[in-house]
Amino acid sequence: MKALRVAMIGYGFMGAAHSQGWRTAPRVFDLPAEPEMAVVVGRNAEAVAAAASKWGWAESATDWRDVIARDDIDVVDIVTPGDSHAEIAIAALEAGKHVLCEKPLANTVAEAEAMAEAAERAAARGIQAMVGFTYRRVPAVTFLRNLVAEGAVGTINQVRASYRQDWLVDPEMPLAWRLQKEHAGSGALGDIGAHAIDLAQFVTGLNLEKVSGVIDTIVKERPLLKGSTSGSGLSGAAGVGSGQVTVDDIAIFTGRFESGALASFEATRFATGRKNALQIEVSGDKGALAFDLEDLNSVQFYDRTAPADRQGFRKVLVTEAEHPYVSAWWPAGHMLGYEHGFSHQVKDLVEGIVGGTVPHSSFADGLRVQRVLDAVERSSENDSAWTRVAAGVPVPAS
Repeated sequence: MKALRVAMIGYGFMGAAHSQGWRTAPRVFDLPAEPEMAVVVGRNAEAVAAAASKWGWAESATDWRDVIARDDIDVVDIVTPGDSHAEIAIAALEAGKHVLCEKPLANTVAEAEAMAEAAERAAARGIQAMVGFTYRRVPAVTFLRNLVAEGAVGTINQVRASYRQDWLVDPEMPLAWRLQKEHAGSGALGDIGAHAIDLAQFVTGLNLEKVSGVIDTIVKERPLLKGSTSGSGLSGAAGVGSGQVTVDDIAIFTGRFESGALASFEATRFATGRKNALQIEVSGDKGALAFDLEDLNSVQFYDRTAPADRQGFRKVLVTEAEHPYVSAWWPAGHMLGYEHGFSHQVKDLVEGIVGGTVPHSSFADGLRVQRVLDAVERSSENDSAWTRVAAGVPVPAS
């Protein structure tokens, strides 16, 4: 069996989650190639060495350019803040490495376009690229997409999507990199709103054509992290002084799909009591489907064609072997969790690499989401005027 030697650039929260996926997928699925966790890269030699030991990477390094240049690396997994995605991904693709890049794809549309173009050039040489919209790979979400494609809800009239968290309600929460535009690109909109946008487009098979929205920053100044003068650290206790929050805390917008159907979106880190509530509901002329990440092993289905005395939302437990990805795991009713999506991500990427097919979600998918994020920001700057999602340069559909 061919080995695929993986280098992961970055080692924060997403590094732990991606490591779980690389470590577990080849032990659960019959993959056509064997991923090897070769090296993890970070700027702090001591910290990245500790991460390598904890998560199962064979070695650690501090210079991603040196690692990408190595002949023994096949796949580059990027889990760094968004300001470095474009530089690393394009360099890796040009060096002939397959790439997995966390979402959002980039911090700007221009960067995302350059990445999509690099991915298209690389695909002509058999090099694959994927952006990490991992929630697509929750079995219930893939099942939801399949039901919509089969016509379970009929013609789609309306979509509601939201991603709500509350981890910034406390104004004393330190100023981490996710709260600085130069590192993160945007706040709740790009960090979690990107997931809601991608989920809506993935599940429905439709693309957003225009949007109208508003973004706002509720707490505009926060304590610096201990030992930091800029707030660029990943986590930790508050230090001395404070810094400006330069991204949004909340984004609320409406959208119109190319089909004419309307959608509403909310992305917020100030939804008190909501820890990780990614939700979507698709309403059609024949029925409706709904999903909530805080109940991630099920979907809700309403069949409008059923007799009136039997209508009502019913819960479908998505744990049967016939459901997406599930047959490799446990018997029916034995639940999956957040971390399983990262194993499914590895499965799909490895199969795409070996099969020579662009795996979803592609860099083209990531670019489409980036254009929506940009349109929402432009709309907010223009008194919430309806703003067209720019087409930009053509990229291949995934």
